Amino acid sequence: MNQFYLKLLIIGLSMTLVDCKKEEKYSEIPALEFVSLTPSSTTEFSQNIVLKLTYQDGDGDIGHVDPDVYSLYVKDQRLPRADEYHIQPLTPPDQSLQIEGELTVKLSGIFILGNDSTESTQFTVKLQDRAGNWSNEVVTTTIRVSK
Repeated sequence: MNQFYLKLLIIGLSMTLVDCKKEEKYSEIPALEFVSLTPSSTTEFSQNIVLKLTYQDGDGDIGHVDPDVYSLYVKDQRLPRADEYHIQPLTPPDQSLQIEGELTVKLSGIFILGNDSTESTQFTVKLQDRAGNWSNEVVTTTIRVSK
């Protein structure tokens, strides 16, 4: 009977070890991934555009306490400069934690730049952490704007 319990214990431990998986270590350089841009078409100035991104960061230093520091850059491909957004810290500023999650950004109603009645554009997005590391750039799907 003792051998039965010993075999049962060995099988249980083996299954536990197989089920355990090592936690993946993220880079200390933030990583972004594009999720969605909605709606896919809009009338100029009519509504906010909702941009969703996922992020990963190995030390959790995304965002700033100071509201005058901008860390998210969203560039309309038709314009020369990016719009800048403040992100509050996603972890306590004095701690280093591996984080991942989703950011939702509301872009104010976009508009037509030229003389056409419709235009299409995409946004290029990047993120800077408190250490000054830039994430990868992600490009959104196309959005169509009409008058």
